[in-house]
Amino acid sequence: MQVLVRDNNVDQALRVLKKKMQREGLFREMKERSAYEKPSERRVREKAQAISRQRKAARKKMQREGLLAGPKRVATAR
Repeated sequence: MQVLVRDNNVDQALRVLKKKMQREGLFREMKERSAYEKPSERRVREKAQAISRQRKAARKKMQREGLLAGPKRVATAR
């Protein structure tokens, strides 16, 4: 992973790096690997994640087809 530092602005480059790492799921993986996880716990977690993904996909499909209302939009003052 590579981030360019422009005008010696290290703070901005660090923010960009953290955002990239977050998107890649690196922080989640580091947290998972920090402690041993029993195989039975791993199966339970993975099954729960799979169910969550399925529900999310079904919800998005229903929204696209117009059977469900879309996500609520937050109004921002400009």
